[in-house]
Amino acid sequence: MKCILMNKNTEVLSALYDSATGVFTQIFDVYNIDYAPYILKEVYKKNNEINDDFRANLSKWFKDRGIPSWRDKLDLLLHRLNVSAPCELLDKAFGLSLSDQYWLKPFDANIKYDDINFFDNDFDYAEFMEASLSKNGNIIQSIKSLKTPNNTTDGMLKKAWIIDDGTRYLLKGGYKNESLQPFNEVLASEICDRLGFRHVKYTLDVYKDNIVSKCPCFITKDTEFITCSQIINNMEKHKNLDDYENYIKMLEDKGIKDARIKIENMYILDFLIMNEDRHLNNFGIIRDVNKLKWLDVAPIFDNGQSLNIEYYNEEEMCVSGEGRLFYLIMPFDDIIKVVKNIKRIDVSKLDGLVEWFKSTLYEYQNITGYSDARIDGLCTLLNRQINKLKNMIK
Repeated sequence: MKCILMNKNTEVLSALYDSATGVFTQIFDVYNIDYAPYILKEVYKKNNEINDDFRANLSKWFKDRGIPSWRDKLDLLLHRLNVSAPCELLDKAFGLSLSDQYWLKPFDANIKYDDINFFDNDFDYAEFMEASLSKNGNIIQSIKSLKTPNNTTDGMLKKAWIIDDGTRYLLKGGYKNESLQPFNEVLASEICDRLGFRHVKYTLDVYKDNIVSKCPCFITKDTEFITCSQIINNMEKHKNLDDYENYIKMLEDKGIKDARIKIENMYILDFLIMNEDRHLNNFGIIRDVNKLKWLDVAPIFDNGQSLNIEYYNEEEMCVSGEGRLFYLIMPFDDIIKVVKNIKRIDVSKLDGLVEWFKSTLYEYQNITGYSDARIDGLCTLLNRQINKLKNMIK
């Protein structure tokens, strides 16, 4: 398919796209590289030409917008969607997403962004939600049901975009037989509320006896989310604290207010909940797609891999753990040291948090089947982290 990569209403480039493989086999012209995805703009300007490296990066960027090969129960999802590979979904709805404004316009087609984007226009989601989150979903028969932003959702967890009273929400389940991720998301949201950290608000919901987290889309039709991974892709990698400092300096140079404090807040949260998975694709910045202005650090989101979720043992509670700081994997007690003024945190606002979390876990115990011992263990870990933070602030 000959197509034009669009950024909202701006033509970026023209290319030949192979729907079967999800690969761009040829690039004809670059019209406006400034409006290209951030990572492609940097690759292009480095060489100032259309070459195989640029084409490969375009294909990789586009594939990375889709459902990954490590999605939980991917084979079952593909069976229910009646497709053989995730790449077959990428252009079913022009490649549209709810994380940015890029889309594929068939060459010479008379299609307008305002008529197709998922921020303004409704989409079918019931069948996809069932295919993704239900234990006994049916095979989708309608091609119309594949015209959805659910085709462009990355990450390992089962998930689905829905529309609830006009608002776009993302539902996320647990991983395999684990159901703690949604509770961790809600816990993180509660902590951020109490401490005044900017974040995506998560709530709990139940879909067909499955616990899911529910959060609103934090991107609008005039903004895009650019991951840290894209931003630092062409920066020299030191694999020490210099990578962290260089990223903050870049944000500050782009005029983002209180960049350091906002990044520190994310790592304070990670310390409190022992978040093991702060990888470079679940934080970044928000950019205005019309003026290309960097607006702010993205609100904190994606906190599910926390509270020793990987190491739970009914017989022996694991009390150690490591998190991520850019390219480093470090003990949480070391990561928290990047915060320059920890005393700015009013830790008294976390009083009663452990009791709140315990009450929440017990409220859904009939669905999760968590033992009293596990609930007590989770709350013990949380309480220990809070007390550690209190001791740092004394």
